[in-house]
Amino acid sequence: MSVTAPRGFVASGVSCGIKSDGALDLALVATEDRRPVTAAGTFTVNRAAAAPVRVSREHLQTSGGKAGAVLLNSGNANAATGTDGLDVARQSAALVAQQLGLHSSEVLVCSTGLIGFPLPQSALYPGIRPLVAALDSSRESALAAANAILTTDTVPREVVVDAGEWSVGAMAKGAAMLSPNMATMLAVLTTDASLVPGSLTRALRKAVARTFNCLSVDGCCSTNDTVIAMSSGLGPPISEEELTEALAEACDSLAAQMAADAEGAVRTVTIIVTGAADDSQALRAARKVADSQLVQCSLHGADPYWGRVVSELGSAAVEFELDRVEVAYGGVTVCRGGVAVEHDEASVAEHVSGREVRLEADLGLGNGRGTVRSTDLSPDYVMLNATTS
Repeated sequence: MSVTAPRGFVASGVSCGIKSDGALDLALVATEDRRPVTAAGTFTVNRAAAAPVRVSREHLQTSGGKAGAVLLNSGNANAATGTDGLDVARQSAALVAQQLGLHSSEVLVCSTGLIGFPLPQSALYPGIRPLVAALDSSRESALAAANAILTTDTVPREVVVDAGEWSVGAMAKGAAMLSPNMATMLAVLTTDASLVPGSLTRALRKAVARTFNCLSVDGCCSTNDTVIAMSSGLGPPISEEELTEALAEACDSLAAQMAADAEGAVRTVTIIVTGAADDSQALRAARKVADSQLVQCSLHGADPYWGRVVSELGSAAVEFELDRVEVAYGGVTVCRGGVAVEHDEASVAEHVSGREVRLEADLGLGNGRGTVRSTDLSPDYVMLNATTS
C-alpha cells in the first residue's frame, strides 16, 4: 500500500486540471488523525530552487521538524516563477492546513513539471477540497497519489519495507534530469516506527546519500528535488541504525525503479569503481563515467567500448595510474593494466545487449569503493527533451 502501509497515514490523488489531458495531477499524503508528526526533508542543491522547495524548507524550520501533510502536484514545477510562485506555494499549503485543522507551516509542498510557467491557481486551489475529501488509507488511494505525481514516468514508483512490527512505505517520481545531488525527483516516505528525537533527519540524509545521490541518468540537477519523510510513532521504538537501513532499502528500490523507467532508456547500468584512494574518489570516478554521453551512447549500442571508460576515469580528477586500471563488463575483464586483454567476447556481447549492465573498474590504488546507477542514451531521450511539451 505504499505510503499508507505504515499505521497512521492516508493519501489521495485527483485531477484538478493542471495537466490538460485530464490525468491525475494533485496528490496528498497526510496523517490519519490530522495531527503533525515528526518530519524531515532533503532538497535540491540547485541555487535556482523552485518555490515549493523554498517554502518547504521554511515550514520545516518554522514547525521545528513537524508536518501533518504533504501536497504534491505534477504538470508544473512552479520554478522560476518569482514572488507569485512563492505566494501560490504558501497559499496552497494554507488551504490544505485549513481543511485539515493544521497550521500552514505544518504542510509541506512539492511540485514537478515544466520550469518557468506559472502554476495555475484556478486549477490548483479548487482541487484541494476534493483532494482532502478523498483521503483514505486504502491501496487505491495510495496508488492514486503515486500516479498523480508522475510526469514522463510511465509507471508509478512505490515500495514497502516490512520490518514486522513497523514498516516504511514510499512513493516517488523521476524519469529525467536525474543527477546527484539528488536525482531529479519527488519522494515521500512514511513510517510508523517510534523514533529518537533527531534520528529521522540523520537517517534520511544517510539513506539519500547512499541511494538517490548515487543515481545519474543525464547529469542534470533539477530545481525541485525533494525527499520528505514522516513518522507517526504508532509502532515500537527502533534505533537510528534500524531506521537508516529501512529508509535506505526503500530509497534504493525507488532509485532502481527510476533508472529502469528513465526517459528513453533501453538499458540500466550499475557502475562500480573499486581500488580508488578512498570512497569519495571512487564515487567521483563512477559519476564521471555515468555522466559521459560517449559511454552512454556505447551502452545504447551494446558496444563494450572500454576505452571511453578509461578516458573518463583518467579525467575524473582523482588519483589515477593508467597501468593499474582494470575494466570489466558483467564480470569479464576486457582491460588490465590499461591495455586490452583476451576475453570471452561472446559473453561480453551478450551481457551488454541485455536490459541490465554491470560495468566495473578497478583503479588499483587503494580500498575506495563507489557505485552509481545510470542508463544508456537513446534517440528517444533526445526526442522527449527536444521541446518543452
